[in-house]
Amino acid sequence: MSSKTYEIRDPIHGFVVLSDWERDIVNHPVFQRLRRIRQLGWTDMVYPGAMHTRFEHSLGVMHVATRMFDEIVTRRHDFLKSELSFTDGGLEKDRTLVRLSALLHDLGHPPFSHAAEELMPRETPESKPYRHENYSAAAVQLLMRDVIENHPLNENYGLKARDIADFLNGRGSLGRCLLWRDLIASQLDADRADYLLRDSHHIGVAYGRYDLSRLLVTLTVAIDPDTDSPKLAVEEGGLHAAEALILARYLMFTQVYFQHTRRAYDHHLARTVQELLCNTETNATPGGNGTFPPPTDRGNVEQYLAWTDWRVLGAVEAGGGGEHGGILRARTHHRRVYETREIPHEEDLTFAERVRQALAEEVAFVDTAKDSFYKFDGADIPILRHPDTATERLESLSRLSAVVKGLKPVSQTRIYVPYGRREEARRIVEDLEREREALE
Repeated sequence: MSSKTYEIRDPIHGFVVLSDWERDIVNHPVFQRLRRIRQLGWTDMVYPGAMHTRFEHSLGVMHVATRMFDEIVTRRHDFLKSELSFTDGGLEKDRTLVRLSALLHDLGHPPFSHAAEELMPRETPESKPYRHENYSAAAVQLLMRDVIENHPLNENYGLKARDIADFLNGRGSLGRCLLWRDLIASQLDADRADYLLRDSHHIGVAYGRYDLSRLLVTLTVAIDPDTDSPKLAVEEGGLHAAEALILARYLMFTQVYFQHTRRAYDHHLARTVQELLCNTETNATPGGNGTFPPPTDRGNVEQYLAWTDWRVLGAVEAGGGGEHGGILRARTHHRRVYETREIPHEEDLTFAERVRQALAEEVAFVDTAKDSFYKFDGADIPILRHPDTATERLESLSRLSAVVKGLKPVSQTRIYVPYGRREEARRIVEDLEREREALE
């Protein structure tokens, strides 16, 4: 069956093209909810342009993931068919799976994206909390089965909602499709490839920019000698493009995502949503503990997805959200009065504890902004050296790039006090810093 195509103008990628099937998925209420989920929470309190949503980001990720897939297939078509036994029909089905999975990967974000993610419950007291990916997969499988499985354009592929859910969760019998999962879940995936460019564009900074075009034309597939399995890689000519993406992410986290005022608003948003959950009987988990319902059945997922930025903002505007809702309304967020270096020394941490003890009950919360910008284990980006020659081999990016190898995890501690106590607290910190300097 032929399909009409539709174009959506995008500020980052130009036009994003949709099929009839994809347009019907985009028009589904579960996907339209993403228009009411901001990409960066309340970052607009620092960068006023940060008003973009998960809706446009999801379209962008689908677009970039498709470009990645197409470049790899074009450049390594013979390799994929002769060495990995792919067929043209199989590749076309995989392309569709990648597009739909990329499009739907963020369905499960809570209000204000990552700000409220800490309110996700645990399956058991010993297990890790659910993640938004788990809610995305549950929404696909429980609420979008009809529009995915019963569309006429799916007759050629026979895709199941379960296939997309497994792809998002990294579970199930993915088989050859496991090769493509790195396109939406790796250190070089379409997700970060899009959000770095999109976030930097909307907030008006240059930190997140890198050479996407160069990166795309150097993506490839090679055999990992350690596992004897296919692996996505970057040709040697794209080493610096991959390096630039990692550095862009580092700069965006240190300058934007971990910006001190933004982190304060994340704290207030989480506490506000927690308060609203505690006071909403039909949407709080049993016991009123202020967490979202788990993604274990259709009813729970529907209740979870009913929480959007609009709902929270409406409740806050109406006077809800407790103390922290009031802080959001008045813009009297907690103020940072002390912070360590991004990569603190032992004496920095010791002094931070001294500050915390001196401020005592004045401390509103202590924030530790942690992130490792590059994983040096099996997730290390493989670089294909001397491609298509007798000496072709894979080496890790961290081994070839002194810049990437030198990146260290950020673990910055900040101490915040209530708005009304900020001046007194700063005087206490200044006195302690003078004492510290006198002893050095």
